Amino acid sequence: MTMKSNLVARQRRQFLTKTLGGLSALSTLAALSGRSARAQAKPLIKIGFVDGWADSVATTHLAAAIIRTRLGHPVETVPLAAGIMWQGVARGDLDTTLSAWLPVTHEAYLANFKDKVQIVGVNYSGARIGLIVPDYVKIDSLAQLNDARADFDNRIVGIDSGAGIMRKTEEAIKAYGLALRLQPSSGPAMTAELDRAYRANKPIAVTGWMPHWVFAKYKLRFLADPKGIYGGEEHTSNVIHPGLHGKAPAVVALLKKLSWNSEEIGSVMLAIDGGAKPEAAVDKWIADNPARVASWLDPAN
Repeated sequence: MTMKSNLVARQRRQFLTKTLGGLSALSTLAALSGRSARAQAKPLIKIGFVDGWADSVATTHLAAAIIRTRLGHPVETVPLAAGIMWQGVARGDLDTTLSAWLPVTHEAYLANFKDKVQIVGVNYSGARIGLIVPDYVKIDSLAQLNDARADFDNRIVGIDSGAGIMRKTEEAIKAYGLALRLQPSSGPAMTAELDRAYRANKPIAVTGWMPHWVFAKYKLRFLADPKGIYGGEEHTSNVIHPGLHGKAPAVVALLKKLSWNSEEIGSVMLAIDGGAKPEAAVDKWIADNPARVASWLDPAN
């Protein structure tokens, strides 16, 4: 082999050594980066909420936005009927819900699943359920509803069959001997019926609850319930699957503190009803209320 051939062979070996060494280093770096990314990735948080309930939509998306942007977890919001939502948390299919109406509306669900879920906080106090009428309606009490039933087309407009407020309304119909039928529908269908009747200045009775954006849009009131069928003041609670403590302790810490008032939740619900996407409505609220959000995340509070 000539001197020139030896030189070419040596240069080729040096090139291959450098190239393979570089590739090995890149491979090692990629592997380390992959392990680091996997180590830093946070688990998905699944939040159940009641499909069609304005307060449930608002509070759920508020929590989801904070968990996603401030705590770094991917979040999935899952709309469900109330009973399936509670079952999902109890089974661990869902990590949490911020839509537990207690102590009356969801009392049956809590009784069924109390050993499999944990209540960690209250996100809204002063909640209430009952029959709602426009302020121009002449009666004031459920006890007067029978005498005026023709004005109400002999019906009460309800929401989803099986919902807690529907069960309570069935109890109220029996307790007061009401000769009106309870018409199941959905949250959006109920508000659409209310809107049509209100615009026409017609009497209507609907199953309703507070907080709800309808109280900001229309002049409404609850019919008095002298027999106390619907119970007194309620609250909406944050309920978790116990496994969330180990899975995402920072999320549990947030859920222990997250709570807002009627004006705050009302502004978000009204924005959503006005056409804003829930994500956009809560993002704006978060941007406008940094101190409130910070107080929920501050471990010293």
